Amino acid sequence: MGKIRGDFGLILRLLVGIAIGICVGLWASNMSGVGEVAQTVPSSASNAVMQVVGSIKHICGQFIFYAVPLVIIGFIAPSITRLGKNASKMLVTAIGIAYLSSIGAAFFAMTLGYTFIPMLETPGRLDELISLPDLLFRLDIPAPMAVMTALVTAVVLGITTLLTESKTFETLLSEFERMVSMVVSYFIIPILPLFVACVFAQMAYSGSLTKQLPVFLQVIVIAICGHFIWLAVLYGIAGLISRRNPLEVARHYGPAYLTAVGTMSSAATLPVALSCARKSKVLSRDTTDFIIPIGATIHLCGSVLTETLFCMTIAYLLTGVLPSVATMCLFAMLLGIFAIGAPGVPGGTVMASLGIVIAILGFNEQGVGLLMAIFALQDSFGTACNVTGDGAIALMVDGIFNPKGEHLQDGS
Repeated sequence: MGKIRGDFGLILRLLVGIAIGICVGLWASNMSGVGEVAQTVPSSASNAVMQVVGSIKHICGQFIFYAVPLVIIGFIAPSITRLGKNASKMLVTAIGIAYLSSIGAAFFAMTLGYTFIPMLETPGRLDELISLPDLLFRLDIPAPMAVMTALVTAVVLGITTLLTESKTFETLLSEFERMVSMVVSYFIIPILPLFVACVFAQMAYSGSLTKQLPVFLQVIVIAICGHFIWLAVLYGIAGLISRRNPLEVARHYGPAYLTAVGTMSSAATLPVALSCARKSKVLSRDTTDFIIPIGATIHLCGSVLTETLFCMTIAYLLTGVLPSVATMCLFAMLLGIFAIGAPGVPGGTVMASLGIVIAILGFNEQGVGLLMAIFALQDSFGTACNVTGDGAIALMVDGIFNPKGEHLQDGS
């Protein structure tokens, strides 16, 4: 009962944060007259409110992203030492599954696109968003290293500690894991509702909730439905591979899903995702601590599904025809590779894949601009799909390397 209350409490705080953020953003927008008169200068009161909101969001975001590399090292490296010889095999397996999941999502998006896009009513042009005011105060907290650097460092530290049988360093990594766990529990998770509230306040103020969203609402609805269908496929496969109940993993992911919706970042959601996965009774702790941080970096199935669908939509809007099947197949295969190396930050998948978007699909500046604008509208839902899908990958890997279900978590 305590665990259920804990999950519900975090979900409730996140939902309250979203509601408050939207209310504050709409209030500031109405105070400035932005929603009624296009050229009205924002009032000093609304401007000051949004300056404070932006500053709080910046500082909270800076601390969250500062801690992400520490979380990756703190959880992956110790888990490798505990996993022993299976660690390298699990890493290769996780990368392979993540790639298959991404290209599978891309091909599924292609099916949706060829089926539904020709039926959609062509929307008009995108309305411009209202510019956010400058920050009232700014505090930059640079991360100690990039996310991919932290991932490689964690793997190197874990494997070398394992090969050298260094008990001293193994103990240090274990102590560091406890320290990072405290940072997650006492610092990151408590400030997440505030961070999410500020994100939604800015979205409401700028107009992305009331102006851009209706323009491509039909495509976004198709994409979100596609996310849930693909998650059902992933968890179904995970259940078959592991011979365990996949719902025992998925049912704990509510807080992580909502956090991803608010932060739009797999990396920023990582602490909550770890906490959710650790509550499952059908996952071992070592597999969880190893796969979930890796998944946040390499598994972007939801973003891939969305980008594929949106690229097809934009091509249809600009040219009047959908890209050929051969072109889209090549794009999907390469997009899966680029997704593995994409940063787990807002818009990371699109930024990492702009090269193939331009080279293969032939997008010009207008097409790229449309892609980035539309992708930003649903980025939170694509990220939530990515994060939730990591639980399925963890269950698959645990089923492969821990078929007897040894050392399963107690759900605490």
